[in-house]
Amino acid sequence: MDGSCLIQEHVAMTYRDNLAIGAGASGSAKDEADLAHLWQKFCSDLAQASAVLTRAQTPRTALDQAEGVRYLSRLTRVALEMAMESSDPDFPRLFQLSNEIVKIGGDNPDNIYHNAVISGQRRYRITGHRGTVPYLSFGTKANRFMTDGSMVSTGELEASQMVFNPDGSFEILASQERSEATNWLALEADTSLLLVRQTFLDKTAETPATLSIRAIDGPDVPAPLTPEKVASALQTISGFVTVTARTFAEWTEMFMARPNELLPWDQSIFQKTGGDPNIFYLHGYWALKPDQAWVIRTRVPDCRFWNFQLDNWWMESMDYINRSNVWTNPKKARLDADGMLTLVVSSRDPGFGNWFDVAGHGSGTALLRWIGADEHPLPASEVITL
Repeated sequence: MDGSCLIQEHVAMTYRDNLAIGAGASGSAKDEADLAHLWQKFCSDLAQASAVLTRAQTPRTALDQAEGVRYLSRLTRVALEMAMESSDPDFPRLFQLSNEIVKIGGDNPDNIYHNAVISGQRRYRITGHRGTVPYLSFGTKANRFMTDGSMVSTGELEASQMVFNPDGSFEILASQERSEATNWLALEADTSLLLVRQTFLDKTAETPATLSIRAIDGPDVPAPLTPEKVASALQTISGFVTVTARTFAEWTEMFMARPNELLPWDQSIFQKTGGDPNIFYLHGYWALKPDQAWVIRTRVPDCRFWNFQLDNWWMESMDYINRSNVWTNPKKARLDADGMLTLVVSSRDPGFGNWFDVAGHGSGTALLRWIGADEHPLPASEVITL
């Protein structure tokens, strides 16, 4: 899901606030500086993220530990792009906090996510082409972590509410003041993030939307880079990696209290971390022996979309590019003769239901989403011996 957004916003807010430190710096090429200590401190701070690998409940299998180290490297990779390259709200840049490589917080295999750091003090023009993706939404978020520990929605706009040109092109004005624009996306004074979600039934057959964003009333060129900006960005990067890894380890540990069940938990937890208000989330933790299967049965409600996915202990989606049976959605899944949906998680195909390969894992997490549903049925679960 989009739980990483609150963490991203918390550290990005620190970064933007700290930019004021260097606002008076000349940035002149004639200034002399020795900044080796910045890199040394960054490496030392980043090393603290390794603590997540040795938590009491962190699995110690070679596979889970290897994935944990890779996870930290992936978080570092995306944090570098976010904080060092894409954090200027005057010159917003669309980047992907989650994709088929970087996976965070139960990322959706059926989604393409885009993020941009923005400011409620600016106006933005978002342009693009609709494509054929079934679900396209734009959301603006405000980080109120310091006041109530949340990230709240400050504006939402879905494709179903938008007006498109005959060729599928569109333009959105994002601003605080309601305008005469055909498509308007609301900002508030403390808005700091744009989140775009595209949800597919079949990424191989559907065309994604194309997007661009530009500040309307910002400066002509970016300010010169300063040592203070670099120092703040590096602090943001190490903080993002450490906090993100710890937060989702804590989520998994919460799910471990009720193994082999899909439960709603407290939906406000997921919404406060940037979840889509149209989605009802059912998270779970699974632990199975090689000869066991986790069998899940549920009604499918009347909804715009749903999907189910297996994730590893770190809440990364499994390798859905190379493994077709680690997630499903309405186009892929087979319903039973009675209209029920049966999902079977195991190390080998049990010969019934929709099989999900654990891909060498003995434990992990899972997520079922109901999107725009008129009700939210809770699945029945059991563990059987194959």
